[in-house]
Amino acid sequence: MATDKTATKLFAKRLFQLIVSVGGFAYIFYKVPFSSVVDNWSLSMTPWILLMLVAANLIMLIQANRWKGLSVQGPEIPFKTYYAYTAMGYFFNNLLPTGFGGDAVKSLAFGKKFNQTSQSISAVLLSRIQGLLAMFLCFFIALPFALSQIEVPFAYTLVMIIAMLVCMVFVILCLFSDKVPVPAVILNKLTFIPKMQKSLSIYRQYKKQVLLSSLDSLWLQLLTLFMAYAYFRAVGQTIDISILVVFTSITIVISMLPVSLNGIGVREGVQVALFTGILGIPAPVVLSAGLLGYIPLLFQALQGAVVLLAAKNNTLSKNN
Repeated sequence: MATDKTATKLFAKRLFQLIVSVGGFAYIFYKVPFSSVVDNWSLSMTPWILLMLVAANLIMLIQANRWKGLSVQGPEIPFKTYYAYTAMGYFFNNLLPTGFGGDAVKSLAFGKKFNQTSQSISAVLLSRIQGLLAMFLCFFIALPFALSQIEVPFAYTLVMIIAMLVCMVFVILCLFSDKVPVPAVILNKLTFIPKMQKSLSIYRQYKKQVLLSSLDSLWLQLLTLFMAYAYFRAVGQTIDISILVVFTSITIVISMLPVSLNGIGVREGVQVALFTGILGIPAPVVLSAGLLGYIPLLFQALQGAVVLLAAKNNTLSKNN
């Protein structure tokens, strides 16, 4: 009975997210004809798209390196394995509306394969939080420069402040999770918690690895911002870097809210609200730029599909 209720809730959640994503797209393209968006695309975009693909690949390489660096216990595992599982995570995260998300899928699959599930989940969790903190660092550095040129509604800044504080508290709780008492009632139901507490708290002994991981996160954020710069340049728009950093960071945070499928539909709405509503860039141009951002995501997901296909073929070969 409990399983049925959980499945029903999950289905209802997915249905709601699907409605939000489809509804968001439908509303946007009702207001802005898709033909006016396509008019901004041309072959002249090709160099910028190629640069976006290079940046997307560098992001995957750095993410794999960060994950490997945070794998402080267990056997030495080749870098290519971390890269393969990183690609697999992109496949699930960007193409499939799963209830787990790419990070959960790749960390669980990796942990099961190499018998280090708790460390795998801990490393991926910590690296994700570090990535968000790097984004907030860039946002608050750029914010004063952006505010000197435009008015950014305080509500957006407030959302970023709250999100940053939540991340800071969360990362502290992770590093000192072994000091946090957990009621026996919860421990009896979630028996994996002590292992997770141990795996997370052990990073207090590996300050160098955490520092290097933080630097990787900063590089990742800069590459993400470059991709945003590239897809606007691809449609002929040059935007002040500080404004681009602020608006891109806000878009990322709001798109993370679990109200749509991977932020689809919400992301486009926020971009139009910011870049059109505040900067005055025509909505068709903003949408034409924003939709180009899906190209590197599909490129990353395609690599994950190749990894999954190769793994399936290897399994079939062993069985035969």
